[in-house]
Amino acid sequence: MKLHVIDTELFKLDGGAMYGVVPKVLWSKQHPPDENNLCTWAMRCLLVEEGNRLILIDTGIGDKQDEKFFSHYYLHGNDTLDSSLKKHGFHRDDITDVLLTHLHFDHCGGCIVRQGDKLEPAFKNATYWSNEQHWRWATEPNPREKASFLKENILPIQQSGQLQFIEPEEGISFSENISIRFVHGHTDAMMLPQIRTKEHTIVYMADLLPSVHHIPLPWVMAYDMFPLTTLHEKESFLKEAVEKDYCLFFEHDPAIECATVKMTDKGIRLAETFPLHEIC
Repeated sequence: MKLHVIDTELFKLDGGAMYGVVPKVLWSKQHPPDENNLCTWAMRCLLVEEGNRLILIDTGIGDKQDEKFFSHYYLHGNDTLDSSLKKHGFHRDDITDVLLTHLHFDHCGGCIVRQGDKLEPAFKNATYWSNEQHWRWATEPNPREKASFLKENILPIQQSGQLQFIEPEEGISFSENISIRFVHGHTDAMMLPQIRTKEHTIVYMADLLPSVHHIPLPWVMAYDMFPLTTLHEKESFLKEAVEKDYCLFFEHDPAIECATVKMTDKGIRLAETFPLHEIC
């Protein structure tokens, strides 16, 4: 099994929204905003070579939206999903599975491309994986979260016949080396892939822990639908991560790919940081 970081564009989001109730005087020391209070974030995906499967975890924001939409997010950076795949010797047609942690636009926008007037799957040979509970949540969205679930990112997946559902069972096996954790604070039934290598367990954090700065328990995004649920899920997960020495893979941290955590007199905190290739 081989793992590859797939960097896509960087984007900007409001710092206050990303750090919730944490005062700006605290979070701005860790993550300085621009003059508009916006902070830069990554959209970092992961590619897993496993046997005859090539599994892509999340797909970034994509490029099919209009100029007005993208103007809100200030896309920048030199990497795209296609250029990152090419760097590792792959093409999107090589992908056999697209595992979607959840269906917010910055995680699944790259699933679908616009071909003239048509919307088509970007990965024509892949099975797309979600779960029925989250799919229903995304296709029948509440007013608060509706802006994050864009029908043009979601419905064409099902219409193509390439959509499959994972059973919402904690620790369910997705493949020989990948199991799925379910969390419900950020959005309903978000999936965190947990990958076993010979020497490490790597957990793809998605939006449970968007960055290393979100490791302290109170640092919960205002975007989370159920912040107290997130807090309890973080607490339980981080205790396990310390005990079992998990490697955490961050989708949104602009600088840090991976980290471990440790127990301190202030609670669980960041231990070591490193790029993925150092352990794979």
